[in-house]
Amino acid sequence: MVAKIQILVAAHIQAPMPSNNNIYMPIQVGSAITSKAFPGYIADDTGTNISNKNPYFNELTALYWARYNSDADVIGLVHYRRFFSFSKKKDLNTILSETDIQDLLKKTSVLVPKKRRYWIESSQSHYRHAHHGVALDVLREVIADNQPAYLAVYDRNMARTWAHMFNMFIMRRDEYDAYVDWLFEILFLVEKRIQPEVITWDTYEQRVYGFLSERLLDVWLEKNHVSYTEVPVTFMAKQNWLRKGGRFLARKIGFGRV
Repeated sequence: MVAKIQILVAAHIQAPMPSNNNIYMPIQVGSAITSKAFPGYIADDTGTNISNKNPYFNELTALYWARYNSDADVIGLVHYRRFFSFSKKKDLNTILSETDIQDLLKKTSVLVPKKRRYWIESSQSHYRHAHHGVALDVLREVIADNQPAYLAVYDRNMARTWAHMFNMFIMRRDEYDAYVDWLFEILFLVEKRIQPEVITWDTYEQRVYGFLSERLLDVWLEKNHVSYTEVPVTFMAKQNWLRKGGRFLARKIGFGRV
């Protein structure tokens, strides 16, 4: 039997979506906290959901929704601006097709983005330069207290100079369920400890649980010996490299987070 594939395209604004590939499902994240519904999008506030947590969990509200409301055999998450593609063209017609995904998953359990390399710093130092370090401290405490078997792998990953970022992946259903259950058990415990402080942060930094989860995918993959294949990611919108470079330099000379 052919597996049912469902790739969630997380979006908080209306954006161009794949029109010739029915495996891609636009999902409006944060639906519970807005009165505007996007035509043709699934809302993440149906069934069992955490849609109202979207300002803090970002695209993870789509992951949570699919865990309890999707019947797909293969589930993935991409973003309205970022898609898996072997082409560098900013063209939705060149993103991974159903056939591409089926062929790739014959050889591996999970598809992830190409590694993001930091070269001159570790994953941990990169996070601390970009975000509030207290969240990372609490994350490690939660893992040590509640998932101690993962602690050594977590420390090893945080010391590396690369990571699979963006909270993007495509997984077979059994792997998906196991990963999402593990991920949210940890994040909800972190939330209990730091949320009173988080609500005082600016709107960007309030997306803390989304940022933390980017550091956890590799931990879960490595600890559970899950095979994966890297696939390039194409950013569909224009990027302001001058602005990105300025932010990078600001973090390096001490104007980032602590």
